[in-house]
Amino acid sequence: MTMTTLQACSLLGCPIDDRFLAADDYAGPLARWCPGCGDHAILASVRRLCENHQLQPEQTVFVSGIGCSSRFPHYMKTYGFHGLHGRALPLALGVKLRRPDLTVFVSTGDGDCFSIGSAHWLHTVRYNPDMVVMVFDNNVYGLTKNQTSPTSPQGYPSNTQPTGALLGPMNPLSVTLGISGASFVAQTCDWLPAHLDAVLEKAFAHRGLSFVRILQRCPEYTDKIFTEAMRNPDRVELLTHEDGVDLPQLARTYQHQTRHDPSDLHRARQLAESTDRYRLGIFYRNAAMPVYEQVRAVPARSAAERLATLELELDKYAV
Repeated sequence: MTMTTLQACSLLGCPIDDRFLAADDYAGPLARWCPGCGDHAILASVRRLCENHQLQPEQTVFVSGIGCSSRFPHYMKTYGFHGLHGRALPLALGVKLRRPDLTVFVSTGDGDCFSIGSAHWLHTVRYNPDMVVMVFDNNVYGLTKNQTSPTSPQGYPSNTQPTGALLGPMNPLSVTLGISGASFVAQTCDWLPAHLDAVLEKAFAHRGLSFVRILQRCPEYTDKIFTEAMRNPDRVELLTHEDGVDLPQLARTYQHQTRHDPSDLHRARQLAESTDRYRLGIFYRNAAMPVYEQVRAVPARSAAERLATLELELDKYAV
C-alpha cells in the first residue's frame, strides 16, 4: 500500500501548509463506474488539476446532482455535496455565496443538467458565479439504465423510446451561448486527455462560471455514439487560439483546425450551430462579465454566529 502525502505529513507532524499534494492525495474510494466509462478519464484529469494548483482539500468542494457523473464527489478526497436530481447548480451557488473563498466544482450530466435541472442551468449561467461546471454528456440516462436524454440522437433507441428518440437532440453549446451573462463556454472529450486537461486548466483560470461540456463515452448504453469521432480524426475539429487552447502535438493527428478568437461571440454561435464535426475547444470567454458573488455579496459571519444560526434552525424541530 502506498502512503499518500497527507498520511505522511500526519505521521511526521508536518505543518499542513507545508505539504505537497500529489494527485493520489485527492483520491477517495475506488470509483465504481463501469470499465471503459469516460468518467474515469475525467476524474484523473481533475485530480491532475488539483495537484497542479495544489488545491487544499479543506478549501475545495465538489457538488453534484443525480446520475453516473454525480458520483464524482464520492471519489474526491475533498469536501463534497451529493444533492438531488437536477439541483447541483443551486446547491453550488449557495456554497459559493456563503463561502466565496472556497473553490467550487460542479459535476453533472446531460439529464441532470439539461432536463430536470434546465431552469437552474439557464439562470446559473446568467448569474455567472465563479465556479467550474463540468457536464458529462453521454447522451443517455445511464445510472437509471438507459432512458432517452435531451441530447440523445434522433432515432437512437432506449428503454423509454425503444423505437428511437422522437426528437432531435438539444444543442447545449448553442443554448448556453444564447444566455445573457455567459462568460466561458467550452467543449472537450474524455478520449483526448491532453485536450481535456488543457480545457479544464483554462476553465479553472477563468473568473466566472466556466461551462465545460465533456463528450463522455458510455460503454454500456451509448457505446457507438462517439466511436467514429474517437477512431476517425476527420470527424473532429479543434478550435485553436493563443487565448484559447492550442496543442501543437495534436496537429498531425487532427488536421481539421480552425483559428477562433474566444472573444468573438457571434462566431462562437456560428461554430456551435454547425454539426458537421465535433468541435473541441473554447468557444467563448469574457473575463469582464460581473461575478455574482460580488454583485450579491453575503455578509461574512463568524464561526460562533454560524453555529448560533444552525442551532436556532434545529431548535424548530425539537420535540
